[in-house]
Amino acid sequence: MDNDVKAYIENQPSPKKEICIKCRNIIYSVYPHIEEKMKYGVPYYGDKVYLLVLKTHVNMGFDIHELTQQEISCLKGSGKTARYIPLKSVKDVDTEMITRFLKLMFDR
Repeated sequence: MDNDVKAYIENQPSPKKEICIKCRNIIYSVYPHIEEKMKYGVPYYGDKVYLLVLKTHVNMGFDIHELTQQEISCLKGSGKTARYIPLKSVKDVDTEMITRFLKLMFDR
């Protein structure tokens, strides 16, 4: 784990810390050699996926450039370059959905 990412995650309050850990574990279970780094002050994975801790939840964001409109509609937000899955609890972390979007990001 990148030391800056590790510090970012470890310094989060519960349950946001556990949400980040679970998301990170899903990412590495699918792509064990993915590049992890801090970018724009948040953890980024392969320059296409990020974890953003907010006041009340965590957003797991995805670059939308290569997604279809139908795929984009499954995500929240209105950004021109990225959309996200809002995660308020560890129970909100849907391994199947996250895995599907990771594969859309990196396997096309």
